[in-house]
Amino acid sequence: PNGIRYYEMRVGGGAMPRPGDLVVIDLKGTIKDSGEVFVDTFGGSKKPLALVLGSRPYTRGMCEGIEYVLRTMKAGGKRRVIVPPNLGFGENGADFGSSVQVPPNATLEYVVEVEKVSIAPA
Repeated sequence: PNGIRYYEMRVGGGAMPRPGDLVVIDLKGTIKDSGEVFVDTFGGSKKPLALVLGSRPYTRGMCEGIEYVLRTMKAGGKRRVIVPPNLGFGENGADFGSSVQVPPNATLEYVVEVEKVSIAPA
């Protein structure tokens, strides 16, 4: 109903994250219209992203739509996700300091893989 579409590439069998949990993910984000990649942590020398679910501000390349999808994924799972502009970077777009900028009102396509879910430290 919120406009996010996702396709299961692999269903995980591990824990499902809850707000406050530490989630380690690999993420590849592209601008749907141009195909330009603005974040990519897949590959041997790259580090995955570690984030606390529900915390702000978002880490590199993350947006509200990806957080929404993460809530229903399990450790080991992998999805291809289409995020509409209102749950992506909206009217402002985004600048990650690299050569790629996400234009305003861009539809985004991600591949997200949950490596690990850890209960957040108290």
